[in-house]
Amino acid sequence: MAKSAVLLHESWNALRSDVETALEQYVESVPGCPEQLAQAMSYSLLAGGKRLRPILVLLACEACGGDSTAAMPAACAIEMVHTYSLIHDDLPAMDDDDLRRGRPTNHVVHGEATAILAGDALLTLAFEVLASDIQPPRVAAACCADLASAAGRAGMVGGQIADLEAETLESPTLEQLEQIHRRKTGRLLTSALTLGGRIAQANDDAFQALTTYGQCLGLAFQITDDLLDIAGDAKTLGKSTGKDVAQGKLTYPALLGVEESQNRARSLINQACRNVEMFGDRGQRLEALARFVLERDH
Repeated sequence: MAKSAVLLHESWNALRSDVETALEQYVESVPGCPEQLAQAMSYSLLAGGKRLRPILVLLACEACGGDSTAAMPAACAIEMVHTYSLIHDDLPAMDDDDLRRGRPTNHVVHGEATAILAGDALLTLAFEVLASDIQPPRVAAACCADLASAAGRAGMVGGQIADLEAETLESPTLEQLEQIHRRKTGRLLTSALTLGGRIAQANDDAFQALTTYGQCLGLAFQITDDLLDIAGDAKTLGKSTGKDVAQGKLTYPALLGVEESQNRARSLINQACRNVEMFGDRGQRLEALARFVLERDH
């Protein structure tokens, strides 16, 4: 096992545990929050998972020489946005899924109306956390703008709309597919990197390296996701498989085939790793994480 992979393996559980602890503190009951809403928020936010995005925030900050503890609020904020998107993606009007992170989806347990509101509450809490707990204030403002852009109309939400529209395309192209996933998946993953860079007050070269790494990682992550929907194990994944084909989704394997999709993911990960070479030893865990995304089974 490569040195960087050993470093990542040894620290992943510790980083994830730190993120889980911080998330629990952020969703503790507060005066005025209805108990039903608090339970629905906690149900999805504390359901486990890889915590890839928050860990990317911490590792990006570390790579740029910053204090990763200062980045924890941003790590939690991006996980709140990601969890909100999962709750809404699973709704009957969207992907209509009944399994997420190995347990019944939020709307199955708490009802559709409460699930929608839990997602709304997590989204708004994310920006409350950034604005309140990131210092100095100018960095907090930049982080708010970064995450809002990545999650919004030209980012994740816009990508979701484009993904739904793609189901009716007669002759979709690779360019159309990549545009969808640069927004739907890639923008939020890239934001994880740039949030960490902003908190570490990275220089322009480091910031650009993180951005390119995130863009490559985001596309590779989506390709792997598409491949796992075909060949993955639902129990290991913690979510339903085979839904992309059943719903006529535009995916990489459907457009390129399995082998070419695998090759494309590999090429993107190699490009991502080249972009973090400039960080030397501090970037080794980012390199190892990219390799994990390529080889993951969940």
